[in-house]
Amino acid sequence: MRRIRMFTIITGLALIVGLATLLAACGGQAAPTAPAAPAAATTHAGMVQGTVWVANEYGNSISAIDASTNKVITTLTGVEGPHNLQVAPDGKSVWAVSGHESLALMVDTATYQLHGTLPTGKEPAHIILTPDGKTAYATNGGDDTVTAIDVATMKAIATIPVGAYPHGLRPSPDGRSIYVANAKGTTLSVIDTATNTKVSDIEVGQKPVQVAFAPDGKFVYVSLNTENAIGKVDVATQRLVGKVKVGVGPIQVYVSPDNTYLLAANQGTKDNPSTSVSMIDTSTFSVVATVDTGKGTHGVVIDPSSKHAYITNIYGNDMAVLDLAERKVVASIPVGAGPNGISFTSLAPSQPSAPEIALPMPHHDDTNMPDMQH
Repeated sequence: MRRIRMFTIITGLALIVGLATLLAACGGQAAPTAPAAPAAATTHAGMVQGTVWVANEYGNSISAIDASTNKVITTLTGVEGPHNLQVAPDGKSVWAVSGHESLALMVDTATYQLHGTLPTGKEPAHIILTPDGKTAYATNGGDDTVTAIDVATMKAIATIPVGAYPHGLRPSPDGRSIYVANAKGTTLSVIDTATNTKVSDIEVGQKPVQVAFAPDGKFVYVSLNTENAIGKVDVATQRLVGKVKVGVGPIQVYVSPDNTYLLAANQGTKDNPSTSVSMIDTSTFSVVATVDTGKGTHGVVIDPSSKHAYITNIYGNDMAVLDLAERKVVASIPVGAGPNGISFTSLAPSQPSAPEIALPMPHHDDTNMPDMQH
């Protein structure tokens, strides 16, 4: 009888333990467990081949990110205040400006070595290349000019007066014009690339910061920072034909290569940063989605397949990958401090010699350069 009782007790205890285990596995009340924190995504559907380049303005560095793995493969250091950068059309070089040193620089993307530098005007902000890759243009906010640079010789070939505090700029798809946003004015300046002269100014609104062309070149869009709006300009008539409200403090804008979306990065301010990208349907010129991407969204670029946008978060020190079809962030990659300008090339990155490579940059003692956040 005693053995039967002992067997009954042991059997009962086993049933209780088994039931508790089953309840825990099924989410029952018997054994609650804290949910595991989600891991940051590094892979996602439809990843593309290429390299994303990011200028870390506050970190005095440039990050190279493998788009097929969403990982930083190397960081180039020694560039003081790199505000913006641009990969050449052939993907073989990347150009950047140093706002602190008032110069432009070119890096070989195969070797990650500095190819050369040259002086610009005061407070350079953005640099772009023409579609044929023969000429680079840098905006100089400190003296209201644009510097034209012969890429082959790395020599300045023209200094072009434009509007008040020129900032962002981009070439027309046919390469015949450069459109410049004058951030302390209300205009876009248009440069003729054949003569390297300003040929017109277009009234667009308050504090234009950056421009983006439709792939067919018929329209150019402009971020109007203090209006919290994006303007649309008809290139043929040189007139503003529409505005659409977006988030607070829009900075960079970019049109998807398939001409479906116009993206606007809403940065806000350092004290009150915005965290979103506005997705605008180009056919209706209306906002169809607002996606949270990070703290102080700033730079934006879209890969040639129009699958993903890459967005720098200047106050979050990271880069978000936005799936345009799903309209959601699918990965977030830590980079350097104050990521600003961003550019994409479909060329896969070469293997770097080290995870960090110091560039032998020239320096001077001027430490009073302004902190440019646009």
